[in-house]
Amino acid sequence: MIAGLCAALEERLTPAAATWLEGALRATSADPAAVHDLFPVVARQCGRGPLDAVPGDDGERVTADWSVADAARVLVLTVLPSSPPPLADRLTRLYREGGTWERLAVLRGLAVLDDLDTTFADSATDLLNEALRSQDPRLLAAAVGPYAARHLDAAAYRHAILKCVFTGVPALPAAHRADAELARMLADHAHERVAAGRDVSDDVWPVLARFPDVVAASGLAGEADHPDAVRRTAARRALDRLASVRAITH
Repeated sequence: MIAGLCAALEERLTPAAATWLEGALRATSADPAAVHDLFPVVARQCGRGPLDAVPGDDGERVTADWSVADAARVLVLTVLPSSPPPLADRLTRLYREGGTWERLAVLRGLAVLDDLDTTFADSATDLLNEALRSQDPRLLAAAVGPYAARHLDAAAYRHAILKCVFTGVPALPAAHRADAELARMLADHAHERVAAGRDVSDDVWPVLARFPDVVAASGLAGEADHPDAVRRTAARRALDRLASVRAITH
């Protein structure tokens, strides 16, 4: 993925911005503490425009929602040493000192750093949990990315996905983390939405389509015959959407 980021940046950076970034990488390599001065000014030096999509190492992750500054910041993070202080501690400091854009770059960089160094592993899960307590939808979306899917424990990952669904943040869980308990939580949420006559987030259906027994136990299907017309209509919309997703995925 690093090669892809470098190639995408090469297409987007002006000669002056590329020169600045090369200097920033050298400075951070020579003195890791320099990152705390460099990180906040990356966007000013490199630009804020969109980055072309870059496939991840697994062929699925892309940077379609990244900016040029995101990619440049992540590259700066990749030259930081693992210690001292522990890399996760330095990342936490960058996250807490930064504004939203710096925080997004830290969160997006976690999976990249994990790919580069297997010892990084779950060392940044405390930072991830801090980000997941945010009410900022952008931070929540970044926090439930591939690093969370790899390293959050089952309960924390389920609650992270559920929080995103509750707050309207797009968060389709990684296929290997979508278990029956997550399906039960999402089915309960869907039932509550339908009972209130409201639509249900599309992100729940790919999970529920895999667990028909969970959906059956939730009582969601029975809402389609509810005497209240609003509730009944909401249920039928939800069940139609579930059926269409099942048809596509099976």
